[in-house]
Amino acid sequence: AREKRIHPYKDDKILTAWNGLMIAALAKGAQVLNRQEYSEAADKAIRFVLEKLRKEDGRLMARYREGEAAYLAYLDDYAFFIWGLIEQYEATYHPEYLKVALELNQQMKELFWDDENGGYYFYGKDGEDLLARPKELYDGAQPSGNSVAGLNLLRLASITGDTQLEEDASKLIKAFAGTVKQYPSGYTFFLTALQFSFGPTKEIVIAGKEEDQKTVAMLKEVRSRFLPEAVVLFHKEKTDGISIEDIAPYTKDQDMLNGQATAYVCQNFACHAPTNILDEFQKLI
Repeated sequence: AREKRIHPYKDDKILTAWNGLMIAALAKGAQVLNRQEYSEAADKAIRFVLEKLRKEDGRLMARYREGEAAYLAYLDDYAFFIWGLIEQYEATYHPEYLKVALELNQQMKELFWDDENGGYYFYGKDGEDLLARPKELYDGAQPSGNSVAGLNLLRLASITGDTQLEEDASKLIKAFAGTVKQYPSGYTFFLTALQFSFGPTKEIVIAGKEEDQKTVAMLKEVRSRFLPEAVVLFHKEKTDGISIEDIAPYTKDQDMLNGQATAYVCQNFACHAPTNILDEFQKLI
């Protein structure tokens, strides 16, 4: 019954939610395995969603078939696609992915957020007029939109330093805490978000030139490790486009030292002394 409610169009060709899951998987594979073709495939999927499954006002749509986008996107579509965008940033360090993720996250709040009790409804307020608006939480083979959205909020809060995102995550966790406590094994992805919220979290900023050997070595080092409690930002030289400083203003002062690639390792935004010595960086992370 849940599958039919979530995906009444499951035999159609391209679904935003499932596309988001695949983007997240491809981007994570690109990070771990250093496979550029995976991040390139993820980028193509992202561009498809933004070009074919987004209305002129920015509203996401849920499915694409035979040249037509239809059905207003549900919570899962937003949450999973934002997840994919965050992973793709850490695969490529192109800040435009974070810009889109933040825009969609704000739109998701406007459309789905429960102002009274916290958490996200499954249907947007601009959808069909129903007697009740359910909230999905169960994490089965596919995690729920609320669980994924909770972790997205926490990661984006760590990336940007925006305390409002952290407050929203806290309200979401409190909204469902009683339900999760009764049967924790049914909410495994939600528990992943909960663990991230307990911290301590790390913010790792690497400042350097993109092709510099030491920069490459530092980025390779973080990708070689399992760091579920960390977010990693690359502060590279500014270009004409958007920069990480526009997304995370606290990185403005985290620049190269003595013209060399430099790492800033922080815990809950309290930072160790910056270092451009690879051995010291390895110990800090």
